[in-house]
Amino acid sequence: MGCAAQEGGDSYPNRSISYVIPFDPGGESDITARIQQGPLEEALGVSVVVSHQPGGGGALGWSELTRTEPDGYTIMGHNLPHIILQPMVRDDAGYETDQINQVYIFQSTPNALVVPEDSPYQSLEDLIRAAEENPGSITLGGSGEYTANHIGTLLLNELAGVEFTYVPFTGTGSAVPALLGGQVDGLMTYTTAALDMEEQGVRVLAVAAEERVSQLPDAPTFQEEGYDLVEGAFRGVAVPPETPEEIIQTLAEAFREVNNDPQVIEQMEELGFTLENLGPEEARELTQERREVYERLLEDLEELETG
Repeated sequence: MGCAAQEGGDSYPNRSISYVIPFDPGGESDITARIQQGPLEEALGVSVVVSHQPGGGGALGWSELTRTEPDGYTIMGHNLPHIILQPMVRDDAGYETDQINQVYIFQSTPNALVVPEDSPYQSLEDLIRAAEENPGSITLGGSGEYTANHIGTLLLNELAGVEFTYVPFTGTGSAVPALLGGQVDGLMTYTTAALDMEEQGVRVLAVAAEERVSQLPDAPTFQEEGYDLVEGAFRGVAVPPETPEEIIQTLAEAFREVNNDPQVIEQMEELGFTLENLGPEEARELTQERREVYERLLEDLEELETG
């Protein structure tokens, strides 16, 4: 019966769980939730209903999460660096990082820079040269503001000494059609989206990983191209503040069980996700480590207002 408590009328869980994705359908968080849904229902012994609440690069949903009943029946996808960066730089984020009560981090994806197949930019250097010649005129779309895609673009601007204009979309699900429809010159997206778009006609100029991604063997790393850019997103699930520890542990055990399901592993790896297995304490530790990194980074980029 999985890891859910099965005895007693008040055992958790004993009714349907709402799994909210704070992004558009079709993005990495949504794809992951769809893969997890069946195995998660088996692990918990109740139905799991996936829904969406996009807006503000996830901020709308996370703000709502802080006001949700802490009973374990609403869980929400969350992303690093989003939940760190947004409260740092936005007065209207609507939440603080520590209010996002992390249960589990289950996967990650590096950034990838892509352009349409018919783009005049054949390489990263072509794109950077165009940005040098026309400051601010080359647009790069991405998922949300102060997200892994946004920070990757800011870093590239800093490292290359150019000015790409970042265009935020509500999620990868809406950013991809914008690229294919010619609304932006390129996307700072994720390797998973880049892999999915290859068949639709895109060129991957570089990936922000330490090594080439096995599913995209022809795409160089930014480091190979001379730019020390390693950046991406970690994804997991969270619950409202004040959720009882026993509920958090039940959910964490369920997600660990799901993440070790051979079919889930096969599907996730085939789509280009890197599986992670970080429970509540490990997720908090990673968040604190990354918070310190982003504080220094934003100070360097003069994005963080101080004093």
